[in-house]
Amino acid sequence: MSEMALVSAAVLVGAGTGVLAALLIWTMGQVENFAIWVQSLIPDPFGLLFGLVAAGLIVGLVVERWAPEAKGHGVPEVIKAVALRSGRISGWIAPVKLGLSAITIGMGGSAGREGPIVQIGGAFGSAIGRRFRFSGDRLRILVACGSGAGIAAVFNAPIAGAMFALEVIIHRFTVGNFGAVVVSAVTGSIVVSRLVSKVPAFPVPAYKFSHLSELPIYIILGVLAALWASLFIRVFTWGERTFDHWHMSLPVKAAIGMLITGLLALLLPDRQILGSGLEFIGEAISNNITMPLQLMMALLVLKMLATTATLGSGNSGGVFAPNLFMGALLGGIVGSVAHAFFPTVAVNPGSYALVGMAAVLAAAEHAPITGILLVFEMSADYQLILPLMLTTVLAALLVELFAGESIYTSELGLEGIRLRRGRDEDVLSGVTVGEVMTANLESVSPDMTLEEFGRKLRVTHHHGLPVIDREEHLVGIVTIRDLENALDKKTPGTTPVREIATLRKDLLTAFPDETIGDVLRKMGQHALGRIPIVDPDDQDRLLGMVRREDIINAYKVALARKAELQQRVDEAGARHADSAMFVEVTITEDCAACEKTIQDLSPCLPHDCVLVAVRRRGRLLIPHGDTRLVDGDLVTALVADRDREKLEKCLGHHALDSIAINPS
Repeated sequence: MSEMALVSAAVLVGAGTGVLAALLIWTMGQVENFAIWVQSLIPDPFGLLFGLVAAGLIVGLVVERWAPEAKGHGVPEVIKAVALRSGRISGWIAPVKLGLSAITIGMGGSAGREGPIVQIGGAFGSAIGRRFRFSGDRLRILVACGSGAGIAAVFNAPIAGAMFALEVIIHRFTVGNFGAVVVSAVTGSIVVSRLVSKVPAFPVPAYKFSHLSELPIYIILGVLAALWASLFIRVFTWGERTFDHWHMSLPVKAAIGMLITGLLALLLPDRQILGSGLEFIGEAISNNITMPLQLMMALLVLKMLATTATLGSGNSGGVFAPNLFMGALLGGIVGSVAHAFFPTVAVNPGSYALVGMAAVLAAAEHAPITGILLVFEMSADYQLILPLMLTTVLAALLVELFAGESIYTSELGLEGIRLRRGRDEDVLSGVTVGEVMTANLESVSPDMTLEEFGRKLRVTHHHGLPVIDREEHLVGIVTIRDLENALDKKTPGTTPVREIATLRKDLLTAFPDETIGDVLRKMGQHALGRIPIVDPDDQDRLLGMVRREDIINAYKVALARKAELQQRVDEAGARHADSAMFVEVTITEDCAACEKTIQDLSPCLPHDCVLVAVRRRGRLLIPHGDTRLVDGDLVTALVADRDREKLEKCLGHHALDSIAINPS
């Protein structure tokens, strides 16, 4: 019965997402018509630039004042909600994201509608799940259902939509997940086909795989796709970081980003980089890529820069369509060059453009199955399946070597959130060295003989000890291996241990405020079994040691904290499902709460308020009474609707612009 409830909810989510996708497509069309009307009133190109700047101002204002989650391409917010918040996403973000994305893309911003519909569908799925009081696991599945239905709806590709949800959003392939997500994706695709169109986003010819000699060319395309996706990820992340560091309001940043997009578009007479560009690419592939090589190269570079300017500055849209656009151009370049040199082997440049779409998409988003199935569903032909699979999988594998992060997880990395396969990757990033290091260590003096050192090891059962002089300064570390090497060389037993120890100048050390995750990476890179912890203000003063057994204890502490955090989120959400919201507040040095403990703040905190977590420089902290808030902390709280202003007043009014509201 419970499975039937989940499937029924999945159908409802798919149908609702399909309606929202159709509404997004219709709204974008109306905005495009408005943009054309504006450009008819104002002489070219000033009408275009005016419309873009006005769109940026509107989107930036709404995002800054009321909807921080609507910023950018949306998919990272969905991934974060599934991984860290049991799938709880603000329900009202769906209409806001729809409107802002329609304004951004309809007025000419370089972005796609796919990212927004993923967030819109995910928010709708989350709202349905909360309405029916589903558990955290099932709530995550419904978020994935909405996201998959969104991709299925806009591309009329239900299988690819389902695989996107499983591959990118929840990273879990189980029978239950697959069934619910597929049902939702098929439902969303059917609804849009009834309301809008039964054809895919753009028609694709059924190109043939002509000759086995083409495989090396496709391999080259796979390598280039990985390189280009890696470059795009780095440029896009750099653009986001650059805009974030500008000391100006978000509406101004968003307007400047749209202005840059417009100026880049003016470099080409037909301004093909504006909007999603899928219609232009569809026509180019249908015509077997007859564009000049120089034009394709210019479009490739300008599309990357325009997308970075549009979305990195804070406007609302997706990177899915730009990835397809750039992939088609990269494939078209490879296919055209190959056709020029080997016309009887590389017969159709359009086939390389088609495969390039899947390869760049798969590489940038770490979604090879989605890329393969999307192109297959659009072309409805098996003839390219061999080079399609080879190129796409090769690109996806190589990009992990070149970039490591996807276009989605790289954005989360800017917030200090490291995810891998849909879960928090570095659980040890929430535990500091000072919490688990071994203090009050046994030590030896520099003048202790090797014979005495050997007897001490037998008594203490340690494998290594710090060498400390009379002034309590760290001289070095001496281990059982050092002793064995000395005995092998027949070193006299009266030799002092300082002669065989690793001296301070050669020691790798750490500080107590570093995370265990960072220290573990240091130890792994240098094959160390232990690392001394020193005072940051006096680096010759030993505070303790981190050994392998301390790492195991740290892992247990980290897992316990993650479990506590998840329990807090689930219980808080269940208690206040209808009347509360999740709020994220960035503490700044001029906030009332800065440098105060939770206990200090308790008199002014609302009664119906739970401080769920604190993220500090990439570390996840569970707040307790003695937790002191410092500059840069990101505090997540659950608060009753009526008490939001009281919470804001308690933490400090300067934090208002940093609040992201997520009704549970």
